[in-house]
Amino acid sequence: MSAPAAVPFPWREVMAFGLGRLRWPPDVFWAASPREIFAAIEAYRPPQAVEAPSRTTLDALMQAHPDLVSCDHDDWKGRIDG
Repeated sequence: MSAPAAVPFPWREVMAFGLGRLRWPPDVFWAASPREIFAAIEAYRPPQAVEAPSRTTLDALMQAHPDLVSCDHDDWKGRIDG
């Protein structure tokens, strides 16, 4: 089994982002490590979508954490939440 082919570093895209989008001067860009550059890029990525819970999971959560229906506390007596 052979090793996967090496992927060249995406210099054009990274330079366009660092020098263009971030507007870093060249000395700042070239002094930054790849880890620092990719951390800056992450700040501009859209957040990852979170999958909605399944109906079964939602039902279990609702059973474990029901909405407040009534409360005996003086300030909330007789109120219904939700």
